[in-house]
Amino acid sequence: MTVLIDNTVLSNFAIIQHPELISRSFADQVVTTEQVFQELQVGIKIGRLPVCNWEWVKRITLTSAEDCQFRQLAAHLGKGEASCLTVAAQRRYRLATDDKDARQRAMRLNIPYTGTLGILATLVKAGLITLTDGNKWLKQMTDAGYYSPMAKLDEIV
Repeated sequence: MTVLIDNTVLSNFAIIQHPELISRSFADQVVTTEQVFQELQVGIKIGRLPVCNWEWVKRITLTSAEDCQFRQLAAHLGKGEASCLTVAAQRRYRLATDDKDARQRAMRLNIPYTGTLGILATLVKAGLITLTDGNKWLKQMTDAGYYSPMAKLDEIV
């Protein structure tokens, strides 16, 4: 199943300067929307996020059929979240987001989802990173403003 990555997750992995970890955690194709990529670029431009190599993330454009649902959702959510929810619902993709409102809507729309914690836990469980590194990176993310319901991955690994 294709995994659609929202800006909240992209930003967290940009903060630790390891965006490649996202692709390493999924066996499936990782994509994002043009709207999310634009949000990411704004974060880089204003200096909130470091420049990272995102060439490996395929960017997709909404179809005209998806545009109507996108506009409805964008009235209540950011453009990135709205575009991701629309595409995930229409194309049956899995969503990776840390946005609370987007996760609640994903649940109502029966869209499977994960987030930063799930990605880090998957990497640790698969032996692709150590628990020590996962906890160090989680702390860097939370120090930079990411709200995490837990301080360490130990509880879910």
